Amino acid sequence: MEGKFYPVAVPVLNGNEKKYVMDCIDSSWISSTGKYITAFEEAFAAYCGARYAISCSNGTTALHLALLAHGVGPGDEVIVPTLTFIATANAVVYCGAKPVFADCEPDTWNISIEHAESLITPKTKGIIPVHLYGHPVDMDAVHALAQKHGLFVIEDAAEALGAEFNGRRTGSLSGCATFSLFGNKIITTGEGGMITTDDEKLASTMRTLRGQGIDPVRKYWFPVIGYNYRMTNMQAAVGCAQLENIDWHVGERIRVASLYDAQLQGTSGITLPVQKPWAKNVYWMYSIVLDGADEERRNQFMALLKEDGIETRPFFYPMHVLPPYKDLQPHDQFPVANRIAAQGLNVPTYGGLSESDIQYITDRIKYRLLHG
Repeated sequence: MEGKFYPVAVPVLNGNEKKYVMDCIDSSWISSTGKYITAFEEAFAAYCGARYAISCSNGTTALHLALLAHGVGPGDEVIVPTLTFIATANAVVYCGAKPVFADCEPDTWNISIEHAESLITPKTKGIIPVHLYGHPVDMDAVHALAQKHGLFVIEDAAEALGAEFNGRRTGSLSGCATFSLFGNKIITTGEGGMITTDDEKLASTMRTLRGQGIDPVRKYWFPVIGYNYRMTNMQAAVGCAQLENIDWHVGERIRVASLYDAQLQGTSGITLPVQKPWAKNVYWMYSIVLDGADEERRNQFMALLKEDGIETRPFFYPMHVLPPYKDLQPHDQFPVANRIAAQGLNVPTYGGLSESDIQYITDRIKYRLLHG
C-alpha cells in the first residue's frame, strides 16, 4: 500500500521459535550440543528424503565441507555456474582448487549443461549445479554429464528448500546437497547451513571435519585437521520450529509468486520467472528481467521503485566479472549470464504479503515501466 515500505525479504517467525529458544536458555544447552541439533537434522533429512543431514554454521561452510569430503584439493577443477552467489566459487578456492565457470540457460537462469561439458578437462573433478532463485536444475542432464565424465555432483540448494525435480525434493537429487539457512531463505536459523546425503561414509567424514576433526569415539583425539563449523542448539531450536511450518513457508512463496504472475502476465518490457513442467519452483525470490535494458537502466528502475517504498535487489554479478575471478576465463564465453545479470532484479518475496500489497507493487512496476 502507498506509504508503506516493502523490504525485499523478511524472516517469518510464526511458530514455536521463541518457545524452543527459551527452552535452550532455561536448560543452559545453548552451544553446539543439545537435543534440538539432533531433532533438526533428523527432521531435515526426512523432509528432503535423504538418510542423513549434517548441520553447520552457514551455507558456505556446508559447501566447503562437502567439497573436502569429496577429496577436492590443489590441482583440481570444479565446474560452477557463473550466475550464482560468490560462496559457490569461494568454497572451491578454500580447497585450493580452481572454479571453472559455465554460462546459464536463458529461461531458468540455471547452469548450461552444454557449456559445462565444453569446459571439462582432465583436471575436472566435479560439478556444482545451483538451483537459482528456487527453480531446480535439470538434474537428469547433470547426472548424465557427470556419469559420462566420472564427476561428482554437489547440489547447491541454498535457495531451493522444498523445490522438486520430477516429484523429488532438492536434497535428495544427488549424492550430496547443501543448504543455506540465512535470514532471507525459505526457512531460517538466523545463520546456518545443512548438508544432506545418503552416503554414510560421506556423512561421517563431514561430521568429523565440522567438529575440528575430533575422533567420534576417542575424546580430544584429532586424527585430521578439521574446522569449527558447528551449528548451535539455539539455532537448531529455531530451525525445528521453522521446519514444523515448512509447508506454510513454501506455500507462501508459491502464493506470492502466483499473485505476481497474475498481475504481471503480459506486461510489455519484462520477462517473468518460469516453471518447467518437470519442476516445482519455490520462488526463493520472485525475479524479473527488464527486456533490452543494461545495468544502468536496471539500476535506475530499482531506484524509482525505492522511491515508491519498494525495495528490490539486483541479480548476482556473474563470477567471471568479480575481481577475484575476472582473469580466469574470457568474458565473451558468457553471453546469456552477461545479459541476464545486467537486466535482472528481485522484488519483495516473503510470507505474509497480501493481495493488496502485491497489487500495489505490481502497479508501481507497470507505471515505472511506462513513465520512469
